Order: sequence, then C-alpha cells, then structure tokens
Amino acid sequence: MIPSITRFMTRRKRKQVQLIETLLCGLAGGILFTIFHLPLIWMLGPLTAIVIWKLLSKRSLYWPDQFRNGGQMLLGYSMGLSFTNESARQIINQLPSMAIVTVLMVVFALVIAYLVSRLTGISIPSAVMGTTPGGLSQMVMMSEEIKGADPTIVTFMQTIRMLTVIFIVPALSIHAFSSDETQNSQPLIDLVVQTEYGSFSTLMTVIVIVLCITTLAVRFKFPTPWIIGPLVSSAILTLCGYETPQLPPILIVIAQLCLGIYLGLGIKINMLRNWRKLLPFSIISGLLIVGFAFGLAYCLHKLYPITMTTAFLSIAPGGLPEMGVTAHTVQADVSMVAAYQLFRVFFILFIVPIFLRWIFGRNHVEEKSVKSL
Repeated sequence: MIPSITRFMTRRKRKQVQLIETLLCGLAGGILFTIFHLPLIWMLGPLTAIVIWKLLSKRSLYWPDQFRNGGQMLLGYSMGLSFTNESARQIINQLPSMAIVTVLMVVFALVIAYLVSRLTGISIPSAVMGTTPGGLSQMVMMSEEIKGADPTIVTFMQTIRMLTVIFIVPALSIHAFSSDETQNSQPLIDLVVQTEYGSFSTLMTVIVIVLCITTLAVRFKFPTPWIIGPLVSSAILTLCGYETPQLPPILIVIAQLCLGIYLGLGIKINMLRNWRKLLPFSIISGLLIVGFAFGLAYCLHKLYPITMTTAFLSIAPGGLPEMGVTAHTVQADVSMVAAYQLFRVFFILFIVPIFLRWIFGRNHVEEKSVKSL
C-alpha cells in the first residue's frame, strides 16, 4: 500500500514540475514575441517556444486538458459576442458563397494531394487526408477510418500545413491588409482594465447557459465542442438582445496562452524517419492552398462589402481558434470569419468523410476483385 502511495506522489510531483516548466516556457515565448513585435504574441509565441524547447531539451512537458478546454471556451465565448442581427443577415445571404468556396478549397486540396502522392510515393488516401484543410486532430482521427491512409503521415503533413498557415496568414493579415493602428500589440496596462459584468444574476445565467450548451456539444461529439458550445451560446444570447458580459483582455491573453501551449505540445516534427523527403512537399502544398485561398478571398472581397482582411481570414485554411484570434487582433469581422470557418469545419467533417469512404472503399473492393482474377 505504502509503495503505491509513494509512486503516486512521485508521479504527481513530476507532473507539477513539468506543468511549471511548460508554463514558464510558454510565458517566455510570449515575452520574446512581445519584444520583437511579432504577430499573435500570446498564441504563436508560446507555440514556438514549446516546439523549440522540446526539440532542444528532449524533455517531457505537461499541459492539462482542462487548461486547453478552458482556453477554448473563453475564445469561443468571445467570438460569439461579435454576432449581431446585421451580421446574421449577412451570413445568411452568403451561405451560397460559403458552400462554393468550401467546395473549391476541398477540390483544390484534392488536386494538390494527387500531385504530392505522385511525387513522393505515399498513398493517395494519406495525401488526401494530409492536405485537406481541416483541423489537425479531426483529420488524424478520420485517417484511422479511411482505408489506405497512414495516420503518422497524415499527422506530419497536417502539422506542417498548420504551421505554414498559422504563421503566414496572421503575418499577411496584420502587415499587409490591416491598418497601422491594429498592428501594435496591446499595452500591458490595458490588459487589467475593469469590465462591467452587469448583475450577479445575469452573470450566473450566462455561465449556466454556456456550460449547458457546451456540455451538450461535448455529449453529442460536435467538432471542437469546447469552442462551438460557448460560441453558439453567446451568439444566441447576443442576437436575442440579452445583456452578455464582455471578457476582460487579460482572460483573452490567458486563453491564447493555453491554446498556444497546447498546439505546441501537439506538434511532433520528427515523427517520420523520412520526414526530410516529405517536408518540402508539405510546405509547398500549404503555401499553394494559402495562395488559392487568397485568390478566392479577393473575389469575395469584390463580391460583398467586406474587407480583404475579413475575406482572407474567412477562407484561410486555418482552424477556427487561430483565425478567430487573428480576426480579433486585426479588428476584422469576427462573426463572419467564425461563420465561414464553422461552415468549412462541418462540411469537411460530415460530408467529406462520406465521399472519401465511398471512393477509397470502392477502389479497395475493386483491387480485391482484380487480385482474385
């Protein structure tokens, strides 16, 4: 009994040390990004620091899932506050454009996947799952269900694509499209500004509604439920005219820090023995998809009365948290960005798997029948 208790206490102490080390590393990355005036200070800074520290030190780091989920909830709630009746009408009017843009992005990714497969020799299912502009974790889980797909290759390609997108897209949005006043980082003194929360009963009502809807999103296995639940909750409350409290800037910084550390821990650059051969193709495919998104964004910008920044972030093949944070930073239309990104998430997670299972499943059957002859 005593040895088991001792082992438990030792593991617990080791986790605490790893947690402190992880937090300090993330904070150091954010401070360095602040000093050098780099984009998305408290998300990309911790992410970069964690990746570099893991590669150099070979040490094991630890970040609880509760911190990741809490950060996502704060970001989702903040994004939902940007929805207004006017933005809701614009989103409804642009539903056909959302569908067309999403289909074009997926088709272009399929073309890139075919070329990557031919040039590198990896299987077409692996290339397709590795280049499809969906979330990293979602694509990896889907690759386990698609015949012929290698989850290790998919994880590597999606990781490189994600890194390419989350570094290039914010840099372009902040330095190329946004105005000068949105390019500077927020002064630290503004982070602790007091925010009006309304009455205690109002605050508790909002918390209960957010928790209930988020629980349902998790229970029914929605994609990125810890973001979608709070986002839908605050959006509905705002559209109904309810007095939804704003979050103080310091909480947004903490949420970005939690998300950046989590993303950094999930990146494993050296997971493939032949990663050097696949790396340039993964980077080039990511750049091509970003370039194609830029072209579509320009068409969207000309078609609708939205800024180029909003159009680009709406179509850019990044995740909802990353593009939402960038949109908030450059003062783009967060509701529009969230709507486009959510539409693509649901399309890729519910429509694309059916198509891929049908294609690769049929080919698998045909190969079997040919071999039997």
